[in-house]
Amino acid sequence: MKTPRAAAAAGILFALFLIGSQVTIWLSIPANQLAPSVEVSRHARAITLALDLLPFAGIAFLWFLAVMRDRLGELEDRFFATVLLGSGLLYVAMMFTSAGLAGAVVTVLVRNPGTMTDTAAYVLGRQEIYRFMSIFSTKMSAVFMLTSSTIFWRTRVLPRPLAYLGYVVAIVLLLSIGTIPWIAVIFPLWVLAISLYILLAGGEKTTLQQEP
Repeated sequence: MKTPRAAAAAGILFALFLIGSQVTIWLSIPANQLAPSVEVSRHARAITLALDLLPFAGIAFLWFLAVMRDRLGELEDRFFATVLLGSGLLYVAMMFTSAGLAGAVVTVLVRNPGTMTDTAAYVLGRQEIYRFMSIFSTKMSAVFMLTSSTIFWRTRVLPRPLAYLGYVVAIVLLLSIGTIPWIAVIFPLWVLAISLYILLAGGEKTTLQQEP
């Protein structure tokens, strides 16, 4: 399970789970943060299903991160390794936090709709979920991409065009978050692209070498 194909499988699962969850949530929850809570409670089942996918996405992402670090081995720079691991863990933590808050809000709306409908607590909860999921976690994913791309560029574990693509996408995430609703889906698509390349290239074709 330490082969590059294990990382590819974990990355593909992460991307599929996260994209499926994000798309379901975006289609089920109105974009307007001040929309009536009844618009959310109508799609409670779909939202709950989407939130149930997030823990599996987080587990797959941690596996992807672990296998990638194991693959680098002695070529892994301690500085970049620390930033990579820290940003990855913070990303998963924020994703789980936003999912927990969203699950709590949906549960209260379904079981006791009268206690939270269109109240300040509901509006505050939606704002916190939005900031955790769409702002903070996305910024951590951008840091993860910048660090990963730097490691790929220095060690040549992956082709340099993929590293350059990571830089461009990470900058877009850092600058555009909060203005484009669907921007967060870029990160799992990037992981999916890397995972598919690893899967198709095969481990024996990958050459590890330190950039002079």
